[in-house]
Amino acid sequence: MRKSKHRVSAFSLSFLDIMACGFGAVTLLFLILKHDANAIATAQPDQAAEVNLLQVDIREGEAELVALNNSLAEMEKRLVEAQGLSSRVLKEIDDTRRELSIQKDPEQDISLLRKQVEELEQENAKLLEEGNANNVRRFVGQGQRQYLTGLKLGGKRVLILVDGSASMLSDSLINVIRTRNMNDTAKRNADKWRRAVRTTEWLVAQLPPDSRYQVYVFNTEAKALTGDTGQWRDTADRQGLDKVMQQLSRHVPTGGTSLINAFDAANGFSGKPDNLFLITDGLPTQGRKPSGDRIISGRDRLKLFAKAVEVIPKRMPVNVLLFPMEGDPFAAASFWQLALNTEGSLLSPSRDWP
Repeated sequence: MRKSKHRVSAFSLSFLDIMACGFGAVTLLFLILKHDANAIATAQPDQAAEVNLLQVDIREGEAELVALNNSLAEMEKRLVEAQGLSSRVLKEIDDTRRELSIQKDPEQDISLLRKQVEELEQENAKLLEEGNANNVRRFVGQGQRQYLTGLKLGGKRVLILVDGSASMLSDSLINVIRTRNMNDTAKRNADKWRRAVRTTEWLVAQLPPDSRYQVYVFNTEAKALTGDTGQWRDTADRQGLDKVMQQLSRHVPTGGTSLINAFDAANGFSGKPDNLFLITDGLPTQGRKPSGDRIISGRDRLKLFAKAVEVIPKRMPVNVLLFPMEGDPFAAASFWQLALNTEGSLLSPSRDWP
C-alpha cells in the first residue's frame, strides 16, 4: 500500500483560534495597563503637593511644640521663683509680727529718750562751763549760743568800734524818729541798741587772755567809753572790762554817723590795732564835720564811705557786724567789699543773737 506523503500538522484550526484569543487578550490587557499608567502618571503631581503641605504642617507643628515646651519651662521657673518669694515674704511677715508682739511700751521709750537728752544737755553745759573758764569775761547768750562763724577773734591789739548814732534805735526810719523823741531810758532800752551792746559784750568775752583791747563808741565823733582815748586796756583786768560794758550800756544813741572819724581813731594809738571789729547799721551820713543837710542821698553816702576807707591803717583786717537799716541798699555790698579787701569778714547776726 502506498503511503501518503501528507504530514499531519500539530496546529489545528482550534489551536489557532485559541492562540488568536490569547493574543487578543494580551492586547486587551496591554491596552488596559497602558490606560492605568497614564492615569497614575497624571495623578502624581497633586499627591506630591499634598505631601509637601503635610510635611510643612508637620515642621510647623514641631516648631510650635518646641516653643510651647520652652514656655512651659519658663513658667515652671517663674512659679518656682514666686514660691520662693512668697515664702520669704511670709517669713518677714511672721518676723514683724513677732517683733510687734514683743515691742516695748512707747511711753517707756519716750521716757528713756528724755532721760538721755537730759544727760546730754548736762554734759554739754559742763563742757561749755569748762570752755568759758578760759574767757576773759563770762557771757552766756540765749540758749547757750556761743558761736559766730567766720569772725577772726584773735589779735594782740583789738579795737572795737560801736555805732552809737540815732539810727541804732531801730531798723526802720519811722521808729527811729519816734524813739528819738522819747526819754533817754527808752533810747537805751531800744531793741536794736541792746543787740549792739550784747554783741560787744560777746566780742569782749571772746578776746584772747593775753591780748589788749579798746572799745570806742562813735556817732559824729569817736571816743573811748572810759575816757582813755588812744590807750590800750588789758583783758586781764576784769573790773576794767565790767566798767567798759557799764559805760556802753549807759550810752544814749544820738546824732549822725561819721565813719571817717571812727576809722581815723585807729591811727591814734602808739601801737596800731592788728584786728578791728565794726558794729554798725549802714553807710555814714556825716564826714569829718557835721553838715547842715537834713537829707543825704545814697550816692553821697557812698562817697563818704569811700573817703572813710582811705584812712584805715594798712594791713588791718576789718570785721563788720552789720545790723541792716531800711533805705540803705548799698551798705551790705560796700561793707562786704571792705571786709574782702582787708581780709576780714562780714556778718549780719540774727535778731536773737547772741
